[in-house]
Amino acid sequence: MRIALLLLCTQLFAAQAGRTTDDSAVREMVKRYSDARDLKDPKEIGALFTENADQLVSTGEWRRGKEALVRGMLASSAKETGKRTLIVETVRFLGPDVAIADARYEIGERKMWSTFVMKRSAGGWRIEAIRNMLPTAQK
Repeated sequence: MRIALLLLCTQLFAAQAGRTTDDSAVREMVKRYSDARDLKDPKEIGALFTENADQLVSTGEWRRGKEALVRGMLASSAKETGKRTLIVETVRFLGPDVAIADARYEIGERKMWSTFVMKRSAGGWRIEAIRNMLPTAQK
């Protein structure tokens, strides 16, 4: 009985340690995204995404596919005048290889939310989807 309890505790500890590592890796991907956008480097931006990634931006534009994402991000970054800040508030795992990260997203005076859907592959975590939301004033 003690051995079974010890094995169960060991497995739970190992699972939690792995989850903590994955949580950090997902948060790091959001940081890398922000850094790549600030550098306006198409290769750095493109390396963060899966081939079929998509992004729904706060204007309603829907970018589909890695190439469209990179083009759109470079174009919007060229217009932005404020500093980009992304602060991850929560990370949830839908399974061992799929995560959702919700972040506060600010560019100058614009205060938004971004949700990142990430997928782990042989190359590590990559962004599968981004949803940017510009909340309206509550009535």
